[in-house]
Amino acid sequence: MTMIAKKWHVALAGPDDFAEWAKAAAGLLAAGTDPAHVTWEMGGGHGGGARDLFGAQSIAWQDDQGASKAELSADLKTLLRLVTLHRDSDRFALAYRLAWRCQAMPHLLRICSDADVFRAQRMAKSVRRDMHKMTAFVRFRKIKTGDGGEAFVAWFEPEHYITRATAPFFMRRFAGMRWSILTPDASAHWDLETLSTGPGSVRALAPDSDALEDVWRTYYASIFNPARLKVKAMQAEMAKKYWKNLPEAPLIAPLIRGAQSRTQQMIETAPKPARHERRSTNVVKTIAERTLPSDAVSTAPSQEILRAGILACARCPLHAPATQAIPGEGPAHAALMIVGEQPGDQEDLAGRPFVGPAGKLLDIALKRAGIAREEAFVTNAVKHFKFEPRGKQRLHKRPDAGEIDHCKWWLQNEIELVQPQLILALGATAARSLLGLPVKINEVRGEVRKIANERSLLITVHPSYLLRLQNEEEKRSAWQFFLQDLSIARNWLDEFGTSLPAHEPATSAHCAI
Repeated sequence: MTMIAKKWHVALAGPDDFAEWAKAAAGLLAAGTDPAHVTWEMGGGHGGGARDLFGAQSIAWQDDQGASKAELSADLKTLLRLVTLHRDSDRFALAYRLAWRCQAMPHLLRICSDADVFRAQRMAKSVRRDMHKMTAFVRFRKIKTGDGGEAFVAWFEPEHYITRATAPFFMRRFAGMRWSILTPDASAHWDLETLSTGPGSVRALAPDSDALEDVWRTYYASIFNPARLKVKAMQAEMAKKYWKNLPEAPLIAPLIRGAQSRTQQMIETAPKPARHERRSTNVVKTIAERTLPSDAVSTAPSQEILRAGILACARCPLHAPATQAIPGEGPAHAALMIVGEQPGDQEDLAGRPFVGPAGKLLDIALKRAGIAREEAFVTNAVKHFKFEPRGKQRLHKRPDAGEIDHCKWWLQNEIELVQPQLILALGATAARSLLGLPVKINEVRGEVRKIANERSLLITVHPSYLLRLQNEEEKRSAWQFFLQDLSIARNWLDEFGTSLPAHEPATSAHCAI
């Protein structure tokens, strides 16, 4: 780093070098350096960091002193880490400008109309989405190694500089195989013991196919459901630019073209419905009982079989007065699982979890915390609505310990099926089901803890608690505390789990419930 005409010039070693940027930014902030006097550059052989900056000018400064004077909030650090992974050439300057401005305006990130904040949030969202796409569309191909063993190589073309940041996900997911991911910007390698990164590569160094791809294409074609085809939604999730590196890509266009005729064929060959509704229900129940043992959880069933079992459940008396059981819903391998208490009146009628007033409030809170509900698996600890008739109304009644324990078996199967990185428990009933004992929410909330089978759990209040509050000041305080808990979940997933495609985080200080 050199100084020319009273302007600091920072040269970073790589395009995704957040650590060096953070070190240099801490020194600049501690020295009170205006962003207008700093220029940032990637590469150039000058190195980087605050020691070069202050050593050249003989300014007495220590790393720990600078850090204490320029402390950044956890939310700001998370945002800036994502911003510096964006491909925008101005990303490091924008990140430093935000860090500088937040020193004088600690609540700057809540001002959504601010141009820098808006731009940074959009960049962070684009990076999170790119990281999600990488975890979804990387396809490994098997190769033989020089020692006679085998390894797996994948080629991917990210929009941003996300390879090094996303590599730990693949290390955890594919810990038992040696693999390399090659991209134009960087490469990542796992040798069963060490995760390492290197320079970018070219497509020609990655294999074009392997023997397993014919099996994969056969499987993909067999599970393609033409009756549920939504081309625009599919292309929004799996854009055409990813197709060239997917082994199933050659099948997509023909399957789409033949969807209408295949749907008609399915209708014409569909089995006739059972003569009596009761018999149909008994058939579903029999299938569930044969497939799922009644005493312990072993291998997780498929989502269809588990759903059928829950719908046919009569393990406790709650099934009799309820309209229907409410299974969980969401992606089969969601990083986040949200567990509520039990269905309410509207959920019992609609057949879906969290669609009533508490569900709508949860949707608002998730959006403000930067979490997309559609990327989470949402369920309840108890699957049937427990209520007390009061005239034409059905008033919610808390499940007792026995009812929670009866339904715990279904919840455990959902957890085994989804394998979430983090479970978010809403309220005391959900917490008791997951911990096996009653707890006081205010004593255990806001901290990610390990539970059985090394699952990660975060406990907070149920949204219905917020709806019951009458005092406006107490309501605002509880709402902010609830948003803070959801932000902990989002930050934990960004740091230790899998990044979620997210809505824009909350920006207003107080929001009416």
